[in-house]
Amino acid sequence: MDWETLFSIVVTGVFVPWIVLIAGPRGPKTHALIFYLGIGLLALAYSVVILVMMFSPGGIDWASLGTIEGVRCLFASDAGVTLGWIHYLAFDLFVGQWIAKDADHKLVNRWVQAPILFLTLMAGPLGLFIWMVVRERRARAMAGLKMRG
Repeated sequence: MDWETLFSIVVTGVFVPWIVLIAGPRGPKTHALIFYLGIGLLALAYSVVILVMMFSPGGIDWASLGTIEGVRCLFASDAGVTLGWIHYLAFDLFVGQWIAKDADHKLVNRWVQAPILFLTLMAGPLGLFIWMVVRERRARAMAGLKMRG
């Protein structure tokens, strides 16, 4: 398998659902497309890569993945880097979609959402953490409004 080509296709392709998520219209159909075509295709690519790696000479040493040396060995190959990066991209997109849905539900302005979503794309856990801080304040404010109303 040509790992460089697959890596490039995945990295380039993932920007389409992110651009739609950040700047496009949102509704059930858009979220379904992002979920099934974006996250679903990443999950499919991940599954193909892991199957190819499992049946390749040397395969994946599952027992060693509990050690830093084992993970270093996995990521020392183009296949391992591709596998790991697809893993990150799939989960970051999943988290980004959850943030967007949650932010819309909490009536958070899209201009506030955009940098958080971009940060989630670039540094997933940091974007998620920022959203959790923003979300907590908004959730408390909304709960206070509901209790008074």
